[in-house]
Amino acid sequence: PGMTLMKMPMFCWTWLITAYLLIAVMPVLAGAITMTLTDRHFGTSFFNPAGGGDPVMFQHIFWFFGHPEVYIMILPAFGIISQIIPAFARKRLFGYASMVYATGSIAILSFVVWAHHMFTTGMPVTGQLFFMYSTMLIAVPTGVKIFNWIATMWKGSMTFETPMLFAVGFIFVFTMGGFTGLILAVAPIDIQVQDTYYVVAHFHYVLVAGSLYALFAGYYYWSPKWTGVMYNEKRGKIHFWWSLISFNVTFFPMHFLGLAGMPRRYADYPMQFADFNAIASVGAFFFGFAQVYFFFFVVLPTMRGKGEKAPQRPWNDPDGAGAEGLEWEVASPAPFHTFETPPRLDATATKVIGY
Repeated sequence: PGMTLMKMPMFCWTWLITAYLLIAVMPVLAGAITMTLTDRHFGTSFFNPAGGGDPVMFQHIFWFFGHPEVYIMILPAFGIISQIIPAFARKRLFGYASMVYATGSIAILSFVVWAHHMFTTGMPVTGQLFFMYSTMLIAVPTGVKIFNWIATMWKGSMTFETPMLFAVGFIFVFTMGGFTGLILAVAPIDIQVQDTYYVVAHFHYVLVAGSLYALFAGYYYWSPKWTGVMYNEKRGKIHFWWSLISFNVTFFPMHFLGLAGMPRRYADYPMQFADFNAIASVGAFFFGFAQVYFFFFVVLPTMRGKGEKAPQRPWNDPDGAGAEGLEWEVASPAPFHTFETPPRLDATATKVIGY
């Protein structure tokens, strides 16, 4: 009661929009898989040129699924960050309505940018221009989100517990990946660096750093509510700095490899690329070990109940400023029947006024 759409937490909004994306694109993937299987096993020729098919059609169908899919992976991450930044800045989220509309805009635009993956397939220049401009356009609502997060932090009473560190780290790496994506949107540049390590670097900056850092932030933020115990803050910060540094050591050199012309998926390469590849390999091992550390020294102890007992509102100041949301209205860990009677929100949705 009292929870209207425009009072929902941003995490709920991003999952609602993600659900519509999933409904729209999963049948497309199923169609591509079905046509491929019938080509392989039942003699059809959807993608086989010998029978009048077109292999480029497979790319169109796959990428019509594939590009909204990357937003399916990142939109929930946006929602997590939109919950965490206000909690640790002790401020309401700046520009809530614009964040909702930006999320919806990203979802709609994600359906009209798929062929930027296909600039080197012989696409007409008119098609290249359309997909180049639509890809650049999607940077606008994404930029709205970045600026709103920064504005939320501006002059806030910030503290830097591990969830906030991962949220700020997310903004840092995602923004870097966004700029390289804007460069790849320019068709003439994309044709030069198509299928090189520059694309690998861009993809990992926006997606691995984006989604993965948000997942880590979400774990540290909500695990006291799940498990009833506080994680070890020192270990959490070790995990953050270890992950951030090793991630950048791994993937930043790949920008230079790609600009120098090193293709993706090659098992061998000239010696002039050896140094950057060696640095990336060392960084990748360290990044992997950081996640092993996270699992054994952060996740397992909390799952076993080892640690300080978590209060009901672990991230709130004595005056109440901090995390907002219905999950913080119940004990830690949350009881099996979270609310015996539905909570009721007041008119401004700033607090729960009854059970």
